[in-house]
Amino acid sequence: MARSSSSRPSMADVGRLAEVSAQTVSRYCSGTGYVGEATGARIAAAIQELGYVPNRAAGTLRAGRTGTLGVLTIGELNYGSAQILTGLSRTARELHQTLMIAEIDTDFEATGWRDEVRRTIDHFLSAPVDGIVVSTAIPGVDAELDRARSRVPVVNLSRRLTRAQAEGSPPPGGDGAPSAVGFEATRHLIDLGHERILHVAGPRTRNEARDREAGYRDAMEQAGLVPRVLSGAADWWAWSGAAAAGQVTGDGTTKDSAHLDFTAVFAANDELALGFMSALRTRGFEAPQDYSIVGVDDMPAAAYLQPPLTTMRIDFLAVGEQALRRLHHVITAGNEDGGDGEGPASPILPELVARASTAPLPRH
Repeated sequence: MARSSSSRPSMADVGRLAEVSAQTVSRYCSGTGYVGEATGARIAAAIQELGYVPNRAAGTLRAGRTGTLGVLTIGELNYGSAQILTGLSRTARELHQTLMIAEIDTDFEATGWRDEVRRTIDHFLSAPVDGIVVSTAIPGVDAELDRARSRVPVVNLSRRLTRAQAEGSPPPGGDGAPSAVGFEATRHLIDLGHERILHVAGPRTRNEARDREAGYRDAMEQAGLVPRVLSGAADWWAWSGAAAAGQVTGDGTTKDSAHLDFTAVFAANDELALGFMSALRTRGFEAPQDYSIVGVDDMPAAAYLQPPLTTMRIDFLAVGEQALRRLHHVITAGNEDGGDGEGPASPILPELVARASTAPLPRH
């Protein structure tokens, strides 16, 4: 029977046009159950041709799910967190999920951020959402997530940037794989012959900054070297890197290699490295002639800096994608008690990208 031009297309209409059952269309639209690639393509074409809009409310009543996931990002977005958010969004579209995104940008030195997190979680739970992803966590946020974990699955990305190890052994950076980014970056400098290596740390309010510093300290101590950390960065941006450079350059009125009491730098991200290099350049010091420097992120501009920046590349898009898929799996697997989606996962491997900002220590 032909569908009336004035009636709303149904799931059955889509199934007839795609030559599949309405149940198969339902699995495709809900993202639950297997639908072959060719079948999915026919269903997608039929949906587009008919202008079919799935009845989410009916699906919610049947499955006890809303198809909505909460994403909590804390602090100002930088390159890494923005890429993670893109990975989350792309995968949500693929899985036919809707993201409810809340960004909290507040003063972490005060206590108000806890109230903001609590209100945001309450909003997610009352919406309601089927699960929550915390894409940029800060120390102490886990305590605020406990209530949510008792209701819905939660994935916290602050400890997802790991280094693969043979046979599951822990990374040489210590207990936990998150510190491996700093460990590998520092080992690169040590392998080039550097011993006096500075670390330009990120903001103490971010778990990533603490993890990278821990990896740096591990590498230095294992090599029998003395760590030296320039802390106090207010954020991840270049001006904080420039401010850190001001702590080590003296008046900088003349170019004197003895003026620098270090030969290499590990910066907690590329922006900090950029600011540090720029500030030293105004004082007459250039990398890699006067010092080597490594960043983290491999932001698009890193390859075009002068000199091109050696950095630790992290596939942030994959981080977001993996997190969303893990959360969706826990939800669709029917975890009746809510719980935590932070079980074992395939590691996201940081990769050293060696460019011209690092060089072997000159032998005199």
